[in-house]
Parts: sequence; structure tokens; C-alpha cells
Amino acid sequence: MTDTTSRRPRRRGEWRVHVVLSLAAAVMVVPFAWEILTAFKTGNEVASLPPSVLPRTPTVQGFETFFASVPFWTQLAVSVGSLVLRVTGQVLVAALAGYAFARLNFPGRRAVFALFLLTLMVPSQLFLLGQFEIIRDAGLLNTVPALAIPGIFSAFGVFLMRQAFVTMPKEYEEAARLDGAGTLRVFWSVMLPLARPMIAALAVLTSLYSWNDLLWPLIVTPSGDARPLPVGLAAMQGQFGTQYPALMAGALICSLPLVLVFLVLQRHFFSGIASSGLKG
Repeated sequence: MTDTTSRRPRRRGEWRVHVVLSLAAAVMVVPFAWEILTAFKTGNEVASLPPSVLPRTPTVQGFETFFASVPFWTQLAVSVGSLVLRVTGQVLVAALAGYAFARLNFPGRRAVFALFLLTLMVPSQLFLLGQFEIIRDAGLLNTVPALAIPGIFSAFGVFLMRQAFVTMPKEYEEAARLDGAGTLRVFWSVMLPLARPMIAALAVLTSLYSWNDLLWPLIVTPSGDARPLPVGLAAMQGQFGTQYPALMAGALICSLPLVLVFLVLQRHFFSGIASSGLKG
């Protein structure tokens, strides 16, 4: 009788949790569903009152307008190139720095790491002027590296990778050193493969930030063809009117690469996020 009575409150609590999570999921899914439906509506349907939920006459005119208004393939290449360069660079830099803070003993390690994390409290807009001057003096304006280089260095990424290396057993590292492996060899061949879940989590988060970045590309890429897709999409919002079916169609197309990245890395992503706060 005791086991049966104790299970009932648990089941009631589980149902409450499921209801809350279902409502939260619905709140997040509804805007995405509305975006898809709007992409297949006409301009008159979008402006009608009361607004119609389902398109009365589904049309792909919004997609046609989007492709006619935006140099899609050029800006897609810029976005993908910037994303690959930024993700690759940030993962490598953050992994090296995180390993140093987690495993190497050097004077002032904790103080330097604390000062490093303090940069997270500084608004990123304060760095824009200095970053722009560096990119300009290097002659990189209107190039893909100009979009990616500032995002390669991330205190948040270093923190995540440090958490990954701190939680790893020291026995793997000690065994590799007994076999004669040096510090870089231990890092590259032993520790880095063990950190794959956190690397996947960092790659997904960095991809999200890189793909949706708007302010920095506007500063360093004055030319329209050299801008990434989110900037081209934002340019479709006119001062006196906006074609919302075309805008929603473009937003839907622009979100597909991120969805693909997340689907590929989702298992490692959740594993990395779950283990990021165990120690340290």
C-alpha cells in the first residue's frame, strides 16, 4: 500500500510537468507555424482583418518575390563561409584556452581566468569601434574574414571548453604522459576527442550567433552582395511598407541551415550542455 500511495503523487507531479512543458512547446512552435502559413499567403490576406489563420489560396508568390529581391546564392555563400570560418576558429581557440585553464598549472591561472570571464559583463557594442579599426587597417572590409574574425575569440566558448576538460578523469591524461606524449599530443589525441559533446554544443551556439548576426555585418560589409543572408533579409523591410509573405518566406529559407546543423549535432549538443556545469 505504501508503494502505491507514494507513486500517485509522483504521477500527478509528472502530469503537471508534462502539461507545463507542452504549453511551453506550443508557445515556441506557434510563431514558427505562423511564419510558414504567412509565407504561402497573399499580401491582401496578411493585411485582412480579422487575420486568416490558413491561406485561402496558397501561393508561392512570396518565395518568388524573395528570390527576385535578394542575391540569394551570393549572400548564402557569404553566410556559409563566415559560419564555417567562425565556428572552426572559435572551437580551436576556445579548446586550446579551455585546456590551458583546466589542466595546465601556471602562475595566476585562476586570476587570469576570472578577469577573462569579466569580459562577458561588458556589452559587445563597446568593442565595435576597436574591432572595426583593426579590420579596416588590415584591409579586410567587404570580405568573409571580416565577418568571422571578431567572433572567433569568445570568453563564453572558453568557459564551456574549460568545463568540459575539468570534468574529465585525470587518468587518461596521466596514461598518455606515461607513454611519452607531450602536452599538445595529449590535448589533440586524448582530451579533444573526449570533449566532442561540448565541441558540438559550442558549434551549435556559435552557428546560431554567427548566422543571426546583424549589426557587425552592416558595419564591415557596405556592399549588398558581400553581406550575409540575414542582412539581406532585413533590407526587405521598407520604410513605407513591407511585403510580409516574401519576408516570411525568406525567414523560413534562412532558418533551414540552422535547423539542419542542429539536427545533425543535437545528440552531442544536449550531452554537452548537460555536462557543462558538473564541476569547476
